[in-house]
Amino acid sequence: MNESFDWFSADEGEEILWAGKQHSYSLVPAFVVGVPLSIVVVGLVIISSAYLSYQNTNYVVTNMALYKKTGVLSRNVQRIEFDKVQDTSYRQSFFGAQFGYGTVDISTAGGSGVEMSFDDIDDPQDLQSLINERSKKRDGPNTEGDNKAAILDEILVELRAIRELVEGNESTTMDTTRNRTADDRR
Repeated sequence: MNESFDWFSADEGEEILWAGKQHSYSLVPAFVVGVPLSIVVVGLVIISSAYLSYQNTNYVVTNMALYKKTGVLSRNVQRIEFDKVQDTSYRQSFFGAQFGYGTVDISTAGGSGVEMSFDDIDDPQDLQSLINERSKKRDGPNTEGDNKAAILDEILVELRAIRELVEGNESTTMDTTRNRTADDRR
């Protein structure tokens, strides 16, 4: 394993399918803005922060989960298992479209919005396809639509049984009421 991934510890049976960093050309916008502003020191801060983010961000996709490591002075490692992945999308800025990098956003079940982003990576469409393929394999042959249909079928069977019981009791109650009314008339 590459030395830059010393933060990553794989679970038993976990294999790395893809590993990467931010695309080196993702620093271009920081230089475009930062170099002219370096006269007033603000540009140096912009360039430095972009470079530190570039150097200290790593992404890993395994056969079981997605990982993102960030942090300059501290370390933050985020993990999302494939069975929690609900939706993926990718986007490219102007510079990203020109230089071939973009961002893949991952939304999870039960989460609100984007839970993890693989920012400024090379060929985001291929990574999105890999993630979608892996999350479909984790779902197996029973898709969510099939599960919903099975649950609805079970509910329908239960409702029919309840209806038969209620209708059966109503007819019994009606017969009893008729007999009482006839007895009262006599």
